Amino acid sequence: MSHERSSSLSRRAVVGAALSGAVVAATAGPARAATPRPAARPSGGPVPGPVPPAAAVPPLNVPALRAALADLEHPRLTSAQLRVSGSAGRWYGTAGVADRAEGHAVRARDTFRIGSITKVFVATVVLQLVAERRIGPAEPVQRHLPGLLPAEFPPVTVLQLLNHTSGLPDEQGVPDLSTPEAVARHRYDRWTPRRIVATLPPGPMKFAPGTAQEYRGINYVLLALLIERLTGRRYGEVIGSRILRPLGLRHTSVPGDDPRIHGPHVHGYLAMTDGSLLDITEFNQSEAWGEGEMISNTGDLDRFVTALFAGELLPPHVLQRMFTLPPDEVRMLDGSPARYGAGLQTVTMNGITFWGKTGERYGYASAMVATRDQQRRAVLSFTPVRRDTTQQQVTMRVAEALTRA
Repeated sequence: MSHERSSSLSRRAVVGAALSGAVVAATAGPARAATPRPAARPSGGPVPGPVPPAAAVPPLNVPALRAALADLEHPRLTSAQLRVSGSAGRWYGTAGVADRAEGHAVRARDTFRIGSITKVFVATVVLQLVAERRIGPAEPVQRHLPGLLPAEFPPVTVLQLLNHTSGLPDEQGVPDLSTPEAVARHRYDRWTPRRIVATLPPGPMKFAPGTAQEYRGINYVLLALLIERLTGRRYGEVIGSRILRPLGLRHTSVPGDDPRIHGPHVHGYLAMTDGSLLDITEFNQSEAWGEGEMISNTGDLDRFVTALFAGELLPPHVLQRMFTLPPDEVRMLDGSPARYGAGLQTVTMNGITFWGKTGERYGYASAMVATRDQQRRAVLSFTPVRRDTTQQQVTMRVAEALTRA
């Protein structure tokens, strides 16, 4: 259920998409139950009505959940925590330590970097602006951000950014972070959103906008800039006023250029070439501006997804866009079915369909998912020491425990 530059291609396009795609594909594999396809609609077209009731989820299997969380060796982790909630039962568990130097266990209030779960907050605000008719989903982003994208680009709509069907080319001219030592050297680099967007070459597009789907962080950098243009305020301030304060999410923040995590938190570590572990907690997240920089904890994320799915943040006809995939003919670049709506991704495991988002930063991985009817919600956070596709082992173990009796 995990995400987010390399010397020639962006880490947003390569590492993040590989992790997310590998995990989703593995979790919803053909050996499991068949995956029903959620509602699809023409891009920018009418939104369908409510979905039929979901199948009942199995009772909580607490021993299986404990066992899934307790394995800190496959792959190597320093900690893990899981909060399960919803009408079908509640459970919270932890494993490992929040801080290797201090040796104390993970606590429920501890915060961590949530990576691309940030995108759900950004998408929610954009869709609130859609609901307020301050922008339309079919409007080209170039209309509101003139001169930002290369003039050679075709129109790219707000919805195509939200559901990753923009077709933007791969970023160029970014640092080579192919070794952990290089990551450590660049951890205090400062990026501005315009510098990030400037890494887009003038073309060609990967595909015509709206004709395929490819998970890309740059889409949400543009959406965060759009929020700022429409509101006249920093996007983090807008998230605070529209989501964090109304919901009482006191442990959730947008750090900007501050590389630290303040208050009780889980430390993240990075395995160096010689096998030693570097505390990578302190890290300037501005290179993930607008798409992967936020900090939260499991309780706040559970409250957020509960409110979002219950319609506390968006009217029903706008919320439905989050649960609506592109038309059937729109496929991921590898030919698999599209799996991203306007801000959420979907996965089915053992016949249980979840919607939500994964997140990944150096030293941190997370997932926030729920069934549409909120019978089962889960927020997972763990701290892998390597940033690669082995992380799917953790999410697969947890997904299996969440969906089998």
